[in-house]
Amino acid sequence: MAFDDLREYLAVLEQRGLLRRVRETVDPEWEIGCLVKWAFQSLPEDRRFGLFFESVAGSGIPAATGALGASTEAYATALGVAPEDINARWERALRNPVAPAPTESAPCQEIVQEGAAADLGLLPIPVWTPGKDAGRYITTIVVTSDADTGVQNHGVYRTLVTGRDRLVCNLSPGRQGRLCCESHHKLGRPAPIAFVIGAEPAVYFASVTNFPIGVDEAALAGGLKEAPVETVRARTVELDVPARSEIVIEGLVYPGEVAKEGPFGEFAGYMGPVSDRPVVRVTAITHRRDPIYYGIASQIPPSESTLMQSLTNAGALRKVLRHDLGERGVDDVHIDLTFGGLLAHAIVAMRPRVAGDAQRIGRIVAAIAPVKRVTVVDSNVDIRDPLHLDWAMNAHFDPARDTVLIDNVFVPMYMDPSVRVRGGNTDPGSKIVVDATRSIDAGELSLPARPLMEKALDSWRKAGLPEFEVPKRLAYRLDDA
Repeated sequence: MAFDDLREYLAVLEQRGLLRRVRETVDPEWEIGCLVKWAFQSLPEDRRFGLFFESVAGSGIPAATGALGASTEAYATALGVAPEDINARWERALRNPVAPAPTESAPCQEIVQEGAAADLGLLPIPVWTPGKDAGRYITTIVVTSDADTGVQNHGVYRTLVTGRDRLVCNLSPGRQGRLCCESHHKLGRPAPIAFVIGAEPAVYFASVTNFPIGVDEAALAGGLKEAPVETVRARTVELDVPARSEIVIEGLVYPGEVAKEGPFGEFAGYMGPVSDRPVVRVTAITHRRDPIYYGIASQIPPSESTLMQSLTNAGALRKVLRHDLGERGVDDVHIDLTFGGLLAHAIVAMRPRVAGDAQRIGRIVAAIAPVKRVTVVDSNVDIRDPLHLDWAMNAHFDPARDTVLIDNVFVPMYMDPSVRVRGGNTDPGSKIVVDATRSIDAGELSLPARPLMEKALDSWRKAGLPEFEVPKRLAYRLDDA
């Protein structure tokens, strides 16, 4: 089963060697940001771990990062499933959301600091790209609401700390958080906003997914958990927040009140531009008696945020293709663990029914997902194995016959470094669809048949050769041999 709070999850990760403690005091101005970069930039995914900083200079609160998206194994652990079952869990959750369960008292409100007592300086908020970011940034779940429908939105928007009770949140024009705030401003009133730090893992995963306007991410998180997320009404704003969170920052966004936000290290690996963004006036900070601060590690890939978004958006995309669009020939979807969904590489495994079917599916994915590249392969290709994927590309893909180029693509938020120049200006982008399914009969695989290969395993063992796990690519190939 999935976890009800972050600390329970962190304890299990530590037991499994997927979380490491740093007991020496660290400086949030540079050490946390640099140490988590070492973890993600130098370690292969199967050796990666989250970090728990027991002592952070200037704060009495410990901090953690990298744990939710350290690896596919860590992500699967958070959902209580095997890595190969992540997409199936997402598919089931999206078809069976579970409404939140309101409660009157909550761990996240054991300590309440309102007004002048609410001081952001007491929190161990890091500088994530030391020497280049504009300052300390909160990287967590942001809750807003639509004034007309009352439906809440959970998203992740980086937020710059500019004072003891002031923030500048990167609510970009057109994003759901910005639209929610504008719905209140149209009525002549400030918009409520809350920053949820250290929520249960399912809430984080639901919050980083690309869902249409009006979808309640808290209910989707309940679907992931297969149990309701407990919520409580915030103390100073009209929002419901996850009750078992570690820390909640409450605030108001006033109409027309903006300030400079950025630069900040972006997911694509380059520093983002400076823009005017909404100011948040902090009205309260509530937390547990012994809170843990949690920040999502983003910036240059691979990073925690990109892995979380890749795994999450792949599951959502598979559900849309198979259930919403009825494309039952699609068996699986993977998004590379580099860019997290936006501008990324989506790989679809499917059973083409007729000539051109794979390119048709590739065009659909390019149209409905903000990815830059789409590769379609047969279902007997392990789409998470780069070696098997490259083999399918080299063996089945003819560039002149199997390539579709889509030009004049709108690039959101000046994010694509390939079409952006310094200063934030951008040109239209493009997308590519690659059909790497087997379009012609190329003959038999050059591999002995399964019975003979399995018989040879006896000889392998008798020879005292080392044990191994059969890779999926070989299992697929033996099925065809």
